[in-house]
Amino acid sequence: MPHKAGYVNIIGSPNAGKSTLMNALVGEKLSIITKKIQTTRHRILGIINEKNYQIILSDTPGLLKPHYKLHEAMMKHIDEAIQDADIFIYIQDINESFEFEEILQRLHKTEKHLIIALNKIDLSEQERVEKKTIKWQEKFPNATVIPISALHNFNVDTILKMIVKLLPESPAYYPKDQLTDKNVRFFVSEIIREKILLNFQKEIPYSAEVTVYEYKEDTNIIRIKAYIHVARDTQKGIILGHQGKAIKKLGTDARKDIEEFVGKRVYLELTVKVSKDWRNSDEQLKRFGYEN
Repeated sequence: MPHKAGYVNIIGSPNAGKSTLMNALVGEKLSIITKKIQTTRHRILGIINEKNYQIILSDTPGLLKPHYKLHEAMMKHIDEAIQDADIFIYIQDINESFEFEEILQRLHKTEKHLIIALNKIDLSEQERVEKKTIKWQEKFPNATVIPISALHNFNVDTILKMIVKLLPESPAYYPKDQLTDKNVRFFVSEIIREKILLNFQKEIPYSAEVTVYEYKEDTNIIRIKAYIHVARDTQKGIILGHQGKAIKKLGTDARKDIEEFVGKRVYLELTVKVSKDWRNSDEQLKRFGYEN
């Protein structure tokens, strides 16, 4: 039986369920998930390996209209995903309308395989699901339209089977034991950023970035030091909290998840730094791993 391999890129609006779907397909939590927009900032690969195929899944930032250079860099990931995909999964919250007509037009023009995943059907009525499925099938007659609930794993196996069917014949692109293209430091920083998104409101989560500057693995413990970068002095004070209580809670929440991720006891030290206007600084964005 010939070996199949290819890139399957997931695109869609913020909070449509891109990260939830990828994590469900891969069977691991690779992408952080919150209800806030801009949760995913980087393009993250998750690799599914079986004897006769390799699927390279790509989670991308949610579609948005850029207000900062950071946003422009995030949208660049979507352009890359459209260019190098063998198969697209466009995921749509079944209860939301689509605002990015430009992307629809680009999907119409592509000659690559397209799967449209209508997500969160558990939050919708059956009649609405059926009408939306028919509507999308009429709009994209060459696509495969699949109603799903990524959160509850409903029809995720159907998407997986369709991907395997559509994959081109190819040798594996990555070693068969590789799960992702990102290193441990990246996932540690993402776990910390997830806790910022969950613990703080308003502008704070969107003004914060995390970098791990020390990762030392000893016999019984991993010692991690990380910077939380914010754009203004007032934001630093909010993250620290009264008598340091806010950052202590943040550190405790993050440490527990990091320990689960690395399978080892962790000592985590967090420092808040003011990196003024980092979201509009080419130099700082590059340092944080964003290319614009």
